[in-house]
Amino acid sequence: MSIQARVSTLTGAAICLVLARAAAAFDAVTLEDYSGAELYDRFCASCHGAQAHGDGPVSRSLNVAVPDLTTIAVRHGEFPAGQIRDIIDGRGIDAHGTRTMPVWGYEFWVEEGGDVNAQRAVREAITRLVEHLRSIQGSDADSRAPGRAALQ
Repeated sequence: MSIQARVSTLTGAAICLVLARAAAAFDAVTLEDYSGAELYDRFCASCHGAQAHGDGPVSRSLNVAVPDLTTIAVRHGEFPAGQIRDIIDGRGIDAHGTRTMPVWGYEFWVEEGGDVNAQRAVREAITRLVEHLRSIQGSDADSRAPGRAALQ
């Protein structure tokens, strides 16, 4: 075998190893792979803000005030988990706000494949997200953005 053929073979083998390592490092991400905090960061923080005070970068471009999610329990006297779950899911209620907020139940269901297993994954993901919101109640209340809306 010529030197050029050996170099080509070694180069090809090296490329295959690099691609194989990259493929092994890539894991398909599903809703089941995210914690409640990670779901919040990925799907909610752009509007509600990194600290959930209703001051995310997208909020300034909306025609509705985005609620501060750290004061839900204070505004309701307790944390209304069922109501929050329904608002996030959005499929079983007539409207939440002006529908500026995505209907996450449908979006997640489609993303997960739109079948029975997807429905289970959606329920579990929304439960993790609701529990995350419960865990941040009253957090960092003094740094709330002034003039942000309350979730009704």
